[in-house]
Amino acid sequence: MAESKFPFRGQGYDYIIAGAGCAGLSLAVHIINSGKFNDKKILLVDKEEKKSNDRTWCFWETGPGLFEPVVHHRWKQVWVHGDNFSRLMPLQPYEYKLVRGIDFYKHSFELIRKESNIDIRFGEIQLMSSDETETFIVADGKKITTDYIFNSILFEKPVLKSNEYYLLQHFKGWIIETEKPLFNPEEATLMDFRIEQKHGTTFVYVMPFSSTRALVEYTLFTENLLRPEEYDQSLKNYISDFLQTTSYRIIEEEFGVIPMTNHKFPVNTGNIFHIGTAGGQTKASSGFTFRFIQKHSAAIVEQLVNGNSPAVKSAKSRFHFYDSVLLNILHHRTLPGSRIFTTLFLKNKPQQVLKFLDNESSLTEELKIIASLPTLPFLKAAIKQL
Repeated sequence: MAESKFPFRGQGYDYIIAGAGCAGLSLAVHIINSGKFNDKKILLVDKEEKKSNDRTWCFWETGPGLFEPVVHHRWKQVWVHGDNFSRLMPLQPYEYKLVRGIDFYKHSFELIRKESNIDIRFGEIQLMSSDETETFIVADGKKITTDYIFNSILFEKPVLKSNEYYLLQHFKGWIIETEKPLFNPEEATLMDFRIEQKHGTTFVYVMPFSSTRALVEYTLFTENLLRPEEYDQSLKNYISDFLQTTSYRIIEEEFGVIPMTNHKFPVNTGNIFHIGTAGGQTKASSGFTFRFIQKHSAAIVEQLVNGNSPAVKSAKSRFHFYDSVLLNILHHRTLPGSRIFTTLFLKNKPQQVLKFLDNESSLTEELKIIASLPTLPFLKAAIKQL
């Protein structure tokens, strides 16, 4: 394994993974875990190695996943709060899991650095191209050729077509330490909509790690970001009003922005195959990404092992349609997002909601969930999307 700044040694690679975030590192770890690619020369490229806890991923699974070693905490029951509605819901057979970004990065790079056939390089990717003659990237002015590029870099906002929407899921989170025991580490808050909704769909989630430590995250689905001080004030208000304490200290902070769009990202551009958010692996209606990336990575590896093109089709078209209908409603504010999500959990078993949000439900299960939502607004939005 070689690791340095540019320039490169000039040789070509079988695969280039562009971007060392969640998608790029996940694909690399899935490739390593398969044990089938020791004869392939692979290059992992990113601007710089991530060395801070810049984000947290939450997701649900029914069993151990590939990144089980870095699951920081897990919960078997979660709260959902809304106006005149609070429910603690058991999730079995699911567990709600949390992975800290820094743990994920360290774990992935430790595995990658053990592989003699994988090079890690840090530098700026200025160009990637694929045509009938060659596939290559240009990084820090150096051209490197390859058979396949797996690209997780979203270089610019996509050009939207009719009935396509682009919202931002943006969030500010604090890990806080309280003076007195305040939390139950066996119970997480998945969504709390009891806060002000003036900007659009807004909620807080609370992930307790101990009786005195928790991640408190303020999250919005809107078209525009807030001023930095607005996130901080909203977190302070929530901790004071709902956690009912002012005696705490902030251990860590995180901030992130995830695009929520029903734009159909291309699976590939020649031999450039798009992964992560750039490949449409962010759930358009919820922003959940981690599990979709893992399923996509596993499918790519399976294709390669079988000697096929790594082009993996997107989710079934009906799930894209459901996401489009919900984005239509959130964009036009036909219904408050708080009402939609609390209704989902009020009128359906949580396991069915999670299965639906994972794009793994059956048509019969989906029809039952759809029937639990306000009929007229969803019917109007569905007709418009059709």
